[in-house]
Amino acid sequence: MIHCPYCGTNVKEDELYCIKCGKELPNDISQRINKETGFNRLWFYPITMTILLILASGIYFIFLQNQTTQATELYEQGEKNILDENYTEAKHLFESALEHKDSFTQAEISLNFVDVALKIKSKLDGATSKLEESNFQESLTLMNEAESDLKNYNGTAVSNLIDIIVDKRNTIQLEQLKNKIEQDPNIDELKILLWEAEAINNEEAEVITANIRSQIIEYVFSKASDQLNRNHFSDAQMLVDDGLKYAPNSERLLSLKTTIDKEKTAFETAQQERIEQAFSTAAQEQELNENDAIEVNSVSLDSDDQENLVVTGEVNSVATVPINSISVEYAIVTNDDSEILTNEVYVYPDKLYPDENGKFEFTHFDLEDSNNDFEITINKIKWYTE
Repeated sequence: MIHCPYCGTNVKEDELYCIKCGKELPNDISQRINKETGFNRLWFYPITMTILLILASGIYFIFLQNQTTQATELYEQGEKNILDENYTEAKHLFESALEHKDSFTQAEISLNFVDVALKIKSKLDGATSKLEESNFQESLTLMNEAESDLKNYNGTAVSNLIDIIVDKRNTIQLEQLKNKIEQDPNIDELKILLWEAEAINNEEAEVITANIRSQIIEYVFSKASDQLNRNHFSDAQMLVDDGLKYAPNSERLLSLKTTIDKEKTAFETAQQERIEQAFSTAAQEQELNENDAIEVNSVSLDSDDQENLVVTGEVNSVATVPINSISVEYAIVTNDDSEILTNEVYVYPDKLYPDENGKFEFTHFDLEDSNNDFEITINKIKWYTE
């Protein structure tokens, strides 16, 4: 290709002057072909700009890498502070991480969680204040709101917060329960309080649950025994069945339930059973089993924590055959032998084998003996043989 030997610009064969530099072109065409051209200075600028652009891009890339590294370190420190429940410091760290790297999704999510955690912490403090004022319902409402705030989050930090909320809720419910118990609840209210106590996962609540259940058992046993003494078997059975809903493993109620069934049967067939016994038992053994089968080992009259009068005792079977449905009729008298009342209580377990001991217990909710002025005497003991 023909070009100007001075500036290197392409020229035509018949041109005399370079259209670029204006110099006269040599007549010898070979000089136009073989003459080495000089460096075209127009290329200097784009080359320089390209080099500078590459250099700037490299520096910017290094800068971004450094920012990303710092942002990651700040994020990791923030996560550690979350696990330590230092939410304020964690928030500052996440904000710094986002300043180093705008599009840091994890840091944004964690920052949102920290804001939620700080709100929850504020609600926990508020719940504590409401609890101190005995405002249990508002305190529990704050706990429910706090738990609801976490429904869109998961992870170790969330689990830790939920555990704190649950513990706080248990504390509030326990204090609410204790407050209700102090109001001297009736039997129906005690049954409701029992379910509330069982729902609280707390050692102190377990003790309260056992105490409430014991009170229900005492009440049901006393009322059912009274109905049984009146031969109101259906009413007695209904009371015991209801009590077993709240104390299904109560030995006293289970034993009383069996006694009621047998007493009902005995009441309906007592005459026939006595006739059959008369023909099937030897005279001497019959006399023993029917008249002297039970010996009283001990009987006492005390007061419980509620100042109610409690009768307790122990008997021993000296019969030669198993006996059941043992009842002890006693009288409570004053020191001058004035009779206050008489009552009949059933021994548990329901069946006693020869030489076996049984116990009886009855709480008089309508009597108090703060001065120990009362005494107890055994009037009569009844039982049935098989």
